[in-house]
Amino acid sequence: MKTKANGNTADVVICGAGIAGISAAYHLTVKHGIKKVLLIDERPPLTLTSDKSTECYRNWWPGPGDTMVRFMNRSIDLLESLADESDNFFGLNRRGYVFLTADPNRVPIFEQNAAEISGLGAGPVRRYDGRSTDPTYQPHSAHDYHNQPIGADLLLDSGLILEQFPFLNPETVAMLHPRRCGWVSAQQLGMYLLDKAKAAGARLWDGRVLDVCVEKGRVTAVRALIEGQVTEIQTRHFVNAAGPYIGKVGAMMGVEIPVFNELHGKVSFTDYLDVVPRDLPLMIWSDPVMLPWSEEEREELAADEETRWMTEEIPAGAHFRPEGEGGSKQLLMLWTYDIHPQEPVWPPTFDLEYFEVVMRGMARMVPDLSVYFERPPKPYVDGGYYCKTGENRPLIGPLPIEGAYIFGALSGYGIMASQAGGELLAAHITGSVLPDYAPALSLARYVDPAYMALLDGWDATAGQL
Repeated sequence: MKTKANGNTADVVICGAGIAGISAAYHLTVKHGIKKVLLIDERPPLTLTSDKSTECYRNWWPGPGDTMVRFMNRSIDLLESLADESDNFFGLNRRGYVFLTADPNRVPIFEQNAAEISGLGAGPVRRYDGRSTDPTYQPHSAHDYHNQPIGADLLLDSGLILEQFPFLNPETVAMLHPRRCGWVSAQQLGMYLLDKAKAAGARLWDGRVLDVCVEKGRVTAVRALIEGQVTEIQTRHFVNAAGPYIGKVGAMMGVEIPVFNELHGKVSFTDYLDVVPRDLPLMIWSDPVMLPWSEEEREELAADEETRWMTEEIPAGAHFRPEGEGGSKQLLMLWTYDIHPQEPVWPPTFDLEYFEVVMRGMARMVPDLSVYFERPPKPYVDGGYYCKTGENRPLIGPLPIEGAYIFGALSGYGIMASQAGGELLAAHITGSVLPDYAPALSLARYVDPAYMALLDGWDATAGQL
């Protein structure tokens, strides 16, 4: 196949038109005035992973250190500014996250986690024990993201918890409600940024990056398959924003990217019996779950090696939220109980029993969902690959080839990280002042002895839902 050499040039070529690539293009063009930015992706924008999560955001992040809290606080600042300037085109809300437990032994863990994350800069913790001296709990606002509380509310009074959310399991003993959290429409946010970037000079090509040309240690060109023809684009700056494929794109330059992929599913269905209200926060069950089965069902499942796991305890983390406005009755449910690394396959496939497992697990948090065991609505099962580093922090910054950069390993938090990440990536490329959290998010952190010492005791699931 011949290479088409027709004088194509770009100041920056970005591989990937997910939320990372689009945000990078937005910050380079709109904020820094770089006109010749070229995005290349063989799929429609935002369709591989960006819209496959709960589309939520939070500043509620554990350590070590305060890097992720500061990074996310900055990103949320930028999201709020975008919402203000666009008349909230992408539906930003600030309903919060609600973590719940029915295990009294987990209460000290809630208390410890709340104190730790508060101390990292996420805001104060307000405690409610059912005493007359307790502060007044402020319920969430369904739509207003201004003038809302920061920090978190820790409710240790079951009566108050059920007063706020009467549909919950009455055994619930504790609730932690971080407040600078909520969600957006990933598709609308991404398209808003893309339109702004195009208006400022960015281009989007439907194609696939084949090779990154490197001479004397620096990027000189990118070869891509465009409309069936190999096309060479002269450039001195290349951004690897290929989502779950950042490892493969890195290999084109001989750079090893230390990441792996997990497949995360998402279930959408119509709550046609109105089991839960429409104005809820993101609701998260923090306890492991034994799925409810009849004796006959349990025996049958346990007898088959492929289904036996469904009769055993499944890790915590089932969560759901309402989706849509107006008369929508859609619910989104996610529960990633299988996190073995795997190579991305397009389109991804999910176990046939995924919806039933998620619904039965969710009924531990919301018992009335059991009404759907016998009369299940028709689900839509979707999902994508969460590309992660071992410590679940992103990779944003230069690669060990001059002119090459990475913006990836965003796991399931690409939407919330997109703005501070795009800003940081653009600062690296333009030589602007970097925020002090930049070194902790760069690939070079893995040659820092102090950082590597932290990894010895690091929880690889830190910050992951």
